[in-house]
Amino acid sequence: MRRVVVVVLDGMRRDLLSEAQTPGLLRFANRAQTFAAHRSMFPSATRVVSASFATGCVPARHELQGNALVLLEDERLVHHDAGHPDFLQHKRRVTGRALAVPTLAERLAHHGGAIVFANYAHDPDGHGYVYHRAGSYGPGRNRLAPPEALDVGQDAAGERAMTARFIDDVLFARQPALAVLWMGEPDAAQHLHPLGSPQHLAVLQQADANATLVLEAIDRQRQRGDEILCCLCSDHGHQTVSRVVDVDGELVTAGLKESRDSGDVVTATSGTSTLVYVHPNREQRVGEIGAFLARRDWVDRVVAAGDLAAIGQSPRHGLAFAVALKSDDAPNAYGVRGRSVEARPAAGKADHLGCGQHGGLARYEQMPFLMIEGAGFMPGTRCETPTSPIDLAPTVLAHLGRPAADMDGRALQGSV
Repeated sequence: MRRVVVVVLDGMRRDLLSEAQTPGLLRFANRAQTFAAHRSMFPSATRVVSASFATGCVPARHELQGNALVLLEDERLVHHDAGHPDFLQHKRRVTGRALAVPTLAERLAHHGGAIVFANYAHDPDGHGYVYHRAGSYGPGRNRLAPPEALDVGQDAAGERAMTARFIDDVLFARQPALAVLWMGEPDAAQHLHPLGSPQHLAVLQQADANATLVLEAIDRQRQRGDEILCCLCSDHGHQTVSRVVDVDGELVTAGLKESRDSGDVVTATSGTSTLVYVHPNREQRVGEIGAFLARRDWVDRVVAAGDLAAIGQSPRHGLAFAVALKSDDAPNAYGVRGRSVEARPAAGKADHLGCGQHGGLARYEQMPFLMIEGAGFMPGTRCETPTSPIDLAPTVLAHLGRPAADMDGRALQGSV
């Protein structure tokens, strides 16, 4: 029986894998094929990466532009948090589609099915099963009630409980063609504690222990004859926040935005990156805004509308600029290298000064890991060919014998 199991450790950057904190991951690396040039998307943020993984396409095609983004609704630019449980359903009402291209769950609905733990963007249209702390759904987006719904906390106990249920209920009992376990750690802890701190290192050990339990379960199933492709990866890395910048405030002060809450120019931050949207009625400001951004000491790179394709984006809904915020290679207090400027979060959300953040194009936030074990992959080898999350869906489909010709990514079987 051919199956695929994917385990995602959210926010784990590959240079922090070590014998002390992640011995299970290193043991798996010795028997899997590792991809040493694996990168994230832009923004390097969970919702964007999960949609890219699920569809095999860049944001310009699946249309989930960032962890925060703007939709043009009734001739207004409206800011949204893509992490809200109802956002993709709202997007469908506004644009006619949650994601603009099919997901793995849709492609596999009649070919063994998909079960995803803790990530809505993998199946917003209800083709399979999605279990999330904020609500669980079966086919047709029918809401699941307790005890079938996932009822765990965002803490170590919750992660352990989710892992145990995934192993017992999904891997052994239900055995779908595709099973995805997207862990919330170490990302959640890295936003709250300095990288390299005792609290952070303890969470790395916990995440490693949970992943090891899944790997051991897969080994037991293989002994029974199941042909399982196992992908172990992360979605992005983290950098230490060295400074917080009020992008909206600076645009207002410069006379380029009417007020903090005005709809003429709207910014959407994904941590260490910002998307700048300009209303069609204010297009005459675009040149001046671009020149202003290019002069800021908190900016690494400004990508204008005409060049967005180079980072996998498009100027949909008035997106005029994508901005990667300033970064450097300096260490934090615990010796972990890589610092970045963070855009001030939306009202009501705390910044992450001194702790971890991501979203931009800097070295360490673009340093997730990827290891794959199974048919078509060479055990214990290291591949230097650049890869990204868009390559996961075609790899999954190749193992399952399903077509994937209309994706931006490529199947990784046979990569050297």
